[in-house]
Amino acid sequence: MKSARSHSMAKVNRRQFLDNAACGAAAAVAAAHGLAAAGPVSAAQGKWKMRLSGSSINFSSLPIEDACGRLAALGFEAVDIWSAHAGCPHLDDVQKRLGADGLKAVLAKNKLKLYAFSVYAGGYPRYAELLGKCGGGVAIRASAGPCKPDDLRPRMKAFLESLKREVELAEKHNSYLAIENHESALLDSIDSIKTFVELNKNPRLGIALAPYHVQALKQSVVDAILACGPQLLFFYAWQHAPGLGQLPGHGPTDFTPWIAALAKIDYRWYVNPFLHNEPKPDVTAAALAKSRDYLRALARDA
Repeated sequence: MKSARSHSMAKVNRRQFLDNAACGAAAAVAAAHGLAAAGPVSAAQGKWKMRLSGSSINFSSLPIEDACGRLAALGFEAVDIWSAHAGCPHLDDVQKRLGADGLKAVLAKNKLKLYAFSVYAGGYPRYAELLGKCGGGVAIRASAGPCKPDDLRPRMKAFLESLKREVELAEKHNSYLAIENHESALLDSIDSIKTFVELNKNPRLGIALAPYHVQALKQSVVDAILACGPQLLFFYAWQHAPGLGQLPGHGPTDFTPWIAALAKIDYRWYVNPFLHNEPKPDVTAAALAKSRDYLRALARDA
């Protein structure tokens, strides 16, 4: 008869094997579809490297061409393009006016990679084919309504099952689906993140982590990052503060532990400085430049 310790170690080893298999599967999928440049990458020679992206909604008053130009001028490597949340015109404009070839031309001109489509308004299926034709990326959406703690596991299981069609679309169109955490939502607390990660077995599906909402619940962002592990597909560098204080290097939060946690899990995607209700473009650009320098300095030490 096996000892309790042997049985426990077997369970741990099996869990580690499954986690590593899922991570390896995601990397294999990315490599098979040519996502290595714009998508996940592993640390080279044990040295974690931070890459920066920016969200088009932070320049929503500008055409998508100018928004991409602003992000490229800031030295960001990739862009997250938003649908019509808070009136952002970019993704619908791309779909109606530019098409995939037009967007790829804009990105090539600015030497930007396509990272994500944020599809809180409109939903992923509406933009799935466009994302695929542009080379694939991460589609970010919300979860579902809140639930009582005792209902968390069955509700999360049902939610993951409800995503089957969208995950199939992601596979078909060379993409990934990331679910954002939010206050008063199914995916909100660290417990809900852990439940999501435990139940999710699909390498095409993961989490877009918004520290703003983690902090609003007075929970640890570091613990949330570690709970996501290899299922973290998008990271908003975004703190719970008013105005420009939402951005890294502006508000009261020290991002050092957050960046260290991302390095610890070998986070393979982009770090995305972010705020809502942005000011005019020149002010936003200057604020993002300060965030860029702040994050780069932290990453050098990570």
